[in-house]
Amino acid sequence: MTSFKDRENAFENKFAHDADMQFRAEARRNKLLGLWAADLLGKTGEAADTYAKEVVKADFEEAGHEDVVRKLTGDLGDKATDAEIRAKLAEFGAVAKSQLLDEA
Repeated sequence: MTSFKDRENAFENKFAHDADMQFRAEARRNKLLGLWAADLLGKTGEAADTYAKEVVKADFEEAGHEDVVRKLTGDLGDKATDAEIRAKLAEFGAVAKSQLLDEA
């Protein structure tokens, strides 16, 4: 019975770790995306950091990343297309995961 309980605990711990890593990767992706968008908007320094935090917060409105895309599409207007925003979303997703793995 102990080995089954050990395996169950290990599975639960792995699930919790994976969920935490996914959350952290998405938050970092959104921050990187927000900094990219802030640059397009001409924001620098503290204003860029504040805007990046707004982008991270926008992801809590609904499940998935459409809320972030919608915010950036509205904020950026003709500075970036929907396709460019989605491409950067994918690009920064890979960068964020890589950064987290390097930190581990």
